[in-house]
Amino acid sequence: MCSTPTAYATLNQALKRMGNNQQELLRVLDKPYLPLHNNLSERDIRDYVKKRKISGSTRSEAGRRCRDTFASLKKTCLKHKISFWHYLKDRLMAERNIPPLSDLIRAAATCG
Repeated sequence: MCSTPTAYATLNQALKRMGNNQQELLRVLDKPYLPLHNNLSERDIRDYVKKRKISGSTRSEAGRRCRDTFASLKKTCLKHKISFWHYLKDRLMAERNIPPLSDLIRAAATCG
């Protein structure tokens, strides 16, 4: 398909570039279960961006790190259907009833 000439020079250039990158472009066929977009990643940071715009960010680098860490924990808990508040209580009270998030992420990744 990429080697078919057309009457349009711009289209011919685009097809030539696609043909040159054919192996890279077709790599998605090796892992068809992966999404072809990054909408989920974009959605993950949307709440943070709205909050930052409203609040004007943080006063210190430590505050930024704290906010980013808790935002990440909250989103990860949400993705794995765990209550963020229950997770925090579990960790602060050293109950360890909820498995580490890293274990949940690995388990979800192996399920595909």
